Amino acid sequence: MSWIGSVRERARIRLTTARRGSSLPPFRGDNVLGYTTGPVVAGATPTVDDGIPRGVRIAGAWAWRLILFVAAAYLLIRVIAILHIVVIPVAVALLLAALFEPAVRVLRNRGINRSLAAGAVLVGGLAAVSGGLGLIVGTVISQFDDLSTQVRDGVNEVQTWLAGGPLHISQAQLTGWFEGLQQQISENQGAITSGAVSTATTVGEVVAGFFLVLFTLFFFLRDGAQIWQFVCRLLPHPARIPVARAGHYSWHTLGSYVRATVLVAFVDAVGIGIGLAVLRVPLALPLAALVFLGAFIPVIGATLSGTVAILVALVTQGPVTALIVLGVVIGVQQLEGHVLQPLTMGRAVALHPLAVILAIATGLVVAGIIGALVAVPLLAVANTAVRYLNAHPQGEPTPDREPPGTRATDDEQAEAEQTAHQSETRIEQETPPPMATSVNSDPGTPADGTATGT
Repeated sequence: MSWIGSVRERARIRLTTARRGSSLPPFRGDNVLGYTTGPVVAGATPTVDDGIPRGVRIAGAWAWRLILFVAAAYLLIRVIAILHIVVIPVAVALLLAALFEPAVRVLRNRGINRSLAAGAVLVGGLAAVSGGLGLIVGTVISQFDDLSTQVRDGVNEVQTWLAGGPLHISQAQLTGWFEGLQQQISENQGAITSGAVSTATTVGEVVAGFFLVLFTLFFFLRDGAQIWQFVCRLLPHPARIPVARAGHYSWHTLGSYVRATVLVAFVDAVGIGIGLAVLRVPLALPLAALVFLGAFIPVIGATLSGTVAILVALVTQGPVTALIVLGVVIGVQQLEGHVLQPLTMGRAVALHPLAVILAIATGLVVAGIIGALVAVPLLAVANTAVRYLNAHPQGEPTPDREPPGTRATDDEQAEAEQTAHQSETRIEQETPPPMATSVNSDPGTPADGTATGT
């Protein structure tokens, strides 16, 4: 029968190709037994035509790969959640290492041993943080009595305003709300007690994490380059140089991002702190420190910490002072958004605001405050690495030695790149081809007859 001959011919061609190691000649057989007609390619196997459209096949292939990717990401998140006591300190140490690495490099360039340089920077940073915390705690202790009195008077003033203000809330309603609140506290006393126990456990984890951050930070500052080289040597040989250089550019981006964030947080804290001090709002220094810490969460961090300052001004100084503090917070936020962010953060990393908001929201859902803190720098690092590997898959350096992903790819830049590309194309078309030895010579062959390489 004809199909037996077709099968024999296919087997003979494959056997001959396997022996010779050459590509298969084109062969077209009858469309029998469900085999598709067309040229036979070396190493290819006939596919069964089961009537499924090609688009559906491609969608199915992408679907199961996407399912595997989501499953791997879920398992990774679960492992991180289990090891959060280790992962969070390492992430914090990595951010601090990106911040302090220039200081270590300066000391190393002056001839100081790398261990001494890393230890000196670590001790200096620890002394600065300890001094700041001591000043904040001392301020809170010294103003605690006055603050308690002002808070009590402020609460009474708010009650009076609610009763006699435009809301016309009666004193009986206010009393009922406070009694209901006290009843809820008494009914949930067991939950509050268990929460205190879990808080004590959390304090123990924080202390352990603090020492782990110090230990990890020291070795990141001392042996960061060697650690990255060791990690790259674990990869397959063709991937070592591209991954190593992508990590180099990503580290540059991370350091620029952290330093720019510290500068923005410092300006926010100083601006709001001066406003609180001029208005004589209690705990101006601790509130300024809270604004500084909150500014490390982009977009929403400084706003939330500024809201705390507004509430403190409301219960201690009244609604007028609270409105003034609100104006100060809004003014500082405008300064940050329109001046500081474009000048500092724009040079460090170019991320769309929507990407920043989605990254922060995802970080909050996955890992809470710590997730929101590391989401944006993680996105910035991934942005730089992906852009570099996409443009330079062989690991060659960028022409300007600057990490990719630090300039926005907006419409103006896209138009400029398109104009430059059109200009280069026009110049190539206008340039006359090289002189050939004969009319029949290949246009890709120079006059000396040597073939050009690609």
